[in-house]
Amino acid sequence: MNTDSRLSLQPVRDHDAPSLIAANIASQSYHRPWVHPCTDQPGFESWLARTQSGTELSFLARLAATGAIAGVINLSQIFKGNFCSAYLGFYGMAEFAGQGLMTEALSLTAQYAFGPLGLHRLEANIQPDNTRSLALVQRAGFRREGYSPKYLRIEGIWRDHERWALLAPED
Repeated sequence: MNTDSRLSLQPVRDHDAPSLIAANIASQSYHRPWVHPCTDQPGFESWLARTQSGTELSFLARLAATGAIAGVINLSQIFKGNFCSAYLGFYGMAEFAGQGLMTEALSLTAQYAFGPLGLHRLEANIQPDNTRSLALVQRAGFRREGYSPKYLRIEGIWRDHERWALLAPED
């Protein structure tokens, strides 16, 4: 998916492994403790296989001018039928923090999810102390729907999360 924006949003492919692994390694301290993306080839291959399951999609937000990876967007547990929903996960790269690129990437993802993918709802679950991600979903138009105690197990600990959602624009 290419646009006229500062970014292009592209499905992740095999050939993306070296650049994504390098970007993830360079941003490890920025990502912790919120996300633990792949930092080696076996991790990349495992993640890529999940994205090709039919219920998950992953995109790289790349700078249109240089191709550098600004961030990653994941849509998981994609449900069609009466639910028409997916969970949204994302992370940006430290090098591009504070430039509004992830806000743009979420907007492009929502356009795709509510357009060609035909979804009605995107849900993001974020740990309450992850202030940057909470601010990001707010900027992207998500609405806080609730609080889920001990929602996800991360690093062996059940963590609380805030539940945020974005609905497709009304016709």
